[in-house]
Formats: sequence, C-alpha cells, structure tokens
Amino acid sequence: MKEVDLADPMASTEVATFAACVATILELALEDVPQPAEGPNPATGWEVPRWLGGMGLGLVPVGDVATFSWPGPWLARVRPAGGGEIRYVVMYGVPSGAVYDPAAVTRRDGFTIVDGYVISPGDIALARPPKPAPSTASGTVEEIWVAPAAGEPARQLEHVLALPGLGLDGDRHVAGTGTFPSGVPGSALTLIEAEVCESFDPPLTADDHRRNVVTRGIDLNALVGREFSIGAVRCRGMRLCEPCKVIAGYAGRPIIRPLVHRGGLRADILDRGSIAVGDEVSASGE
Repeated sequence: MKEVDLADPMASTEVATFAACVATILELALEDVPQPAEGPNPATGWEVPRWLGGMGLGLVPVGDVATFSWPGPWLARVRPAGGGEIRYVVMYGVPSGAVYDPAAVTRRDGFTIVDGYVISPGDIALARPPKPAPSTASGTVEEIWVAPAAGEPARQLEHVLALPGLGLDGDRHVAGTGTFPSGVPGSALTLIEAEVCESFDPPLTADDHRRNVVTRGIDLNALVGREFSIGAVRCRGMRLCEPCKVIAGYAGRPIIRPLVHRGGLRADILDRGSIAVGDEVSASGE
C-alpha cells in the first residue's frame, strides 16, 4: 500500500476518506480515483464500482463485519465511539487492525465498524501474481525461538528438533496451544528476516514478532510456494506471515503497517531433524 495524504484530515468527509482509502489500497494518486458525490455511503454508488470494473476489479461487501478478517487490505466504514460522523479506514490482517486512517478516527476513544468492503478481482485466475523465479541466494539462521503457549514469553535456543507436519519441539504450534490452529498447512514454522527486525526503532524482539526463526541474508518472500532447507531439514514455504492485530498487541506499538509484506514466512516442515543457529538457509532451486 502507498498512503495518500488529505489536505485537512480532521475536516475530511466520508466520501473523501473513502476515495483516499481506495487510492491507498490500489497505490494510485488521489486525483486518479473518481470523487463520488457527497451523500450516503459512497461504496454503494455507481461511480467508483464502475471505475473499478474497468480495471477488472469489484467492490465486494462483507457479510459479518464484526468478525471479518482478511490477510490483506480491506475497506472499513467506521463510526467513532459515542457517536459521530462515519469515515473510512483501511484494515489489514487476521485478525484485522487499522493500518491507514486518513481522518484519525481509530486513534481516538474507540470505534465501531459499520460496514466493510473488499476490492476483489472479477476473475481470480487472471489476477494471480506470477510465481517468482527461484532464489539462488542463501542465508543463515541467526536466532531460534519457541514459546509453550500463546502469550507466554519466548525462549531462545541454540538448536531444536524440527518435527514434520508439527513444528519445533517445545513450541506452541506443536502443542496446539497457540493463537491460531495447529496442524494446518503453514502452521508449523514461522520465520522473519533479521534485517526487517533491525529496521524498527527499537528493533523488534522475539516477544514482539513471535516468529520461530530469525534469518539473515535471504529473501523469505521469494520462498513462498517453494522448497527450501534449513541445514539438513527440508521445508516448504506456504504463504507470507502477514502482520495482524495480535502481533500489534504483543509489540505494544503500531507495527502492522510497517510489517505489511515484511512479516516473514509461514512454512511446513518436511523432514525430521535438528535446526541450529548458524545453519544455512537456502532454496532448493526447483
């Protein structure tokens, strides 16, 4: 996402925040988005949905907005706590938190989500991104962390047993005591780049990011959909480990937006074996 700035955020209208959020999600200049006429919910008018249709996109309403989460950006129509005028914000993650709020509604005394919308491709098969070329780079394991349960402090290890289909021995992903379900694809192992952690001030710690393995020198995003090895242990990258409201709660600071597409990798473990600090992390070249 590429945020746009409004000239006077505190005086912005529902229509202005809607256009700003659409521009931010699509990474366009604000003037490139049609400005609907002032009135009821601009998402239900014809101007922007027809304009999106010209790009093969649509605006899909969310059925149960109170429980909805999405591993990407979506539009939320929000009302400040205690009443007030409705504005639009961009939400992100599973569970979702506000990552772009042009009128600063969510930074006041709470808010209620009234409606939600996802900008979606009309034909998902045509919209899938191309698979990246195999990475020839390699990196190293810098840190290993496990935690016995959700919310429990992370414990640093020099080496650990990797269990196929389960996770790292002693970790919540094996025990089924984590925030998210265990045993499903992409639930066994999480990784994050040391370079990303160091880009924060202060740097992200293990109790902030809650990932199992910290790597250095390799692009983890390029491992999605590919086999890679950590030492002698084969793994498979399943999807990006995008940030969410849970991790923001652990960190105690606004980290969802700066971690978008930088939150690391979710992977499956394919072989039983030991992983140790200093092990090489490399793609298989498939």
